[in-house]
Amino acid sequence: MKVRMETKRKIDELVINTIRFLSVDQVERARSGHPGMPLGASHIIYIIFDRFLKFNPKNPNWINRDRFVLSAGHASAMLYATLFMFGYDVTIEDLKNFRQLGSRTPGHPESWILPGVEATTGPLGQGFGNAVGMAIAERFLSARYNREGYPVIDHYTYVLCSDGDLMEGVSYEAAAIAGHLRLRKLIVIWDNNKVSIDGDTSLAWSEDVLKRFEALGWHVQHIEDGYNLELLERAIKEAKESDRPSFISVRTHIGYGSPLQDTPKVHGAPLGKENVIETKKRFGWPLEEFYVPKEALEYTRRHIQLGKEREEEWRRMFEEYKKKFPDLAEELERSFRKEWSLEWVKEVPKFTEPLATRKASGKVLNVMADYIPNMVGGSADLSESNNTILFNYKDMQAESPEGRNIHYGVREHAMGTILNGMAYHGGILPYGGTFLVFSDYMRPTIRIAAMAGLQVIYVFTHDSIGLGEDGPTHQPIEQLPSLRLIPNLWVIRPADANEVRVAWEVAVSRKEGPTAIILTRQTVPLIDRSKYPSEENLKKGAYILADTKGEPDLIIIATGSEVHVALGTKEILEEKGIKVRVVNMPCMELFELQDESYKEEVLPRSVKRRVSIEAARGSCWHKYVGEEGLIISMETFGKSAPGKVLFEHFGFSPEKVAEKILRRWFG
Repeated sequence: MKVRMETKRKIDELVINTIRFLSVDQVERARSGHPGMPLGASHIIYIIFDRFLKFNPKNPNWINRDRFVLSAGHASAMLYATLFMFGYDVTIEDLKNFRQLGSRTPGHPESWILPGVEATTGPLGQGFGNAVGMAIAERFLSARYNREGYPVIDHYTYVLCSDGDLMEGVSYEAAAIAGHLRLRKLIVIWDNNKVSIDGDTSLAWSEDVLKRFEALGWHVQHIEDGYNLELLERAIKEAKESDRPSFISVRTHIGYGSPLQDTPKVHGAPLGKENVIETKKRFGWPLEEFYVPKEALEYTRRHIQLGKEREEEWRRMFEEYKKKFPDLAEELERSFRKEWSLEWVKEVPKFTEPLATRKASGKVLNVMADYIPNMVGGSADLSESNNTILFNYKDMQAESPEGRNIHYGVREHAMGTILNGMAYHGGILPYGGTFLVFSDYMRPTIRIAAMAGLQVIYVFTHDSIGLGEDGPTHQPIEQLPSLRLIPNLWVIRPADANEVRVAWEVAVSRKEGPTAIILTRQTVPLIDRSKYPSEENLKKGAYILADTKGEPDLIIIATGSEVHVALGTKEILEEKGIKVRVVNMPCMELFELQDESYKEEVLPRSVKRRVSIEAARGSCWHKYVGEEGLIISMETFGKSAPGKVLFEHFGFSPEKVAEKILRRWFG
């Protein structure tokens, strides 16, 4: 028995050192990167993958796999080395191309590039929140689909995080939600090395982290002897037995074993040739670059067969499940393929009365919910204002994990990370709401959703100065153009209640990125579709809403509630003999996807007199109005007053717009 234990310890150390030095060699060859955490924490990722993680490296997308999130994404070299060792589709050449143009091993993990990377991390705290979203998804899906004897969704989410992750406020926002929901299958391991880029963490951090997690309702453990593998293994086993999320603090040393150990110098720069040689000698490691002992590789690659057997065992169970519960099985499989029903589209009644677009959205959502059972949403403490509540379904709580309404509290940033986590996990169509002005709090998560191609839907209400008396602190001015700056984010601002239904149809149909639906607080008129083109034209991004005979003298382009201002302006100008075309442009991104002939049809180059009307900063409109155009926008912050008063005061009325146009071109 003693011999077997010694042999096991020997192979453990061999694999850990292989991961360590494959990481160091990646950084050294790239001449950039972060060797400190791989040297100090490779034993943690090894123990997780070797002893606990349920995965099949040859099918990284198996739906019942455990998820591992490297929240400290700067340690990407360590993750890539681990994936290589455990049989994923990662080669030594991939490791050698670390941080190079076109490589599969970028500086921080990118989920769409390399199999086994569960989340795009690097901005600290994001991965922590993503993992909470994954754990929520697992718990919701298991509550909906598991039946006695058939745990078809039954897995853990493991996180390796850093000091920096925990300094970021988003991690505590997300941790509070996880503790409240008692997400017992979430296990976070803290690489507690007490060093940040600027120096010792005590420079800026003196809180008792363990007590904080205890206060948040987590099961908490600390391992002072952080390199004792038996203690680490025992702690993770104990965590798996807990009825709460688990937080394990592991005392480690950044740059472990190197001449730069416990210094900030080893965080984000190569060790340098001499330090690499000395470090390898200290560990008794060959100086050969990218050295992989055959014994270590044979040991870790056994997980290829183990993973295959685990998945095959699950598939046998799932085949029986499909026979007993065919409807549930089909629903689950379709959800992971993101085959969301559109049957609800024909069930949404036509709106016949003026309505705030946020209220129309709420009505549409409550029809959709019956047809998309895995659509899960919520709001950052604004559900009634955002109209995000699904009235016929429960709230998600610890005792009701099947609930479809998530109450995030006033935690927009955490909401964004959790939405992304649910999308990474799969099987869920997530949406989340807040006021448009507070989208700033979740901007990093929106950016990552767009980068990673995640299907997340944002419900941003109270979209302009039209929200009124709450004043400039709550009136979004710069948010619309700033959201449009994010590549792969579609921003849709419907002009009336009936366009809202089409906006939701677009968002549900779009699988390869996030969509932001921008909605009014105030009531807006309905566009008479017996007189004007169908709301279905929203799918083109922009369309001619009202035209004139022959070539127009002027084109007015508008979005959202300001479309009605444009229509009123057209009436005034036509009384003066000016031929006006009104273009409704609810989504610039969709319009840009149309062919050139359609774009020319809507906005002919020959018409130079163009006006845009939008109650936001006008910086994004120059492209469409041109050098000779007129941009009617908000170039200052708003004021506190009723919405109608503000629109008049800031010049967003048909009369004032017409006056500006006449003065500009027809005076």
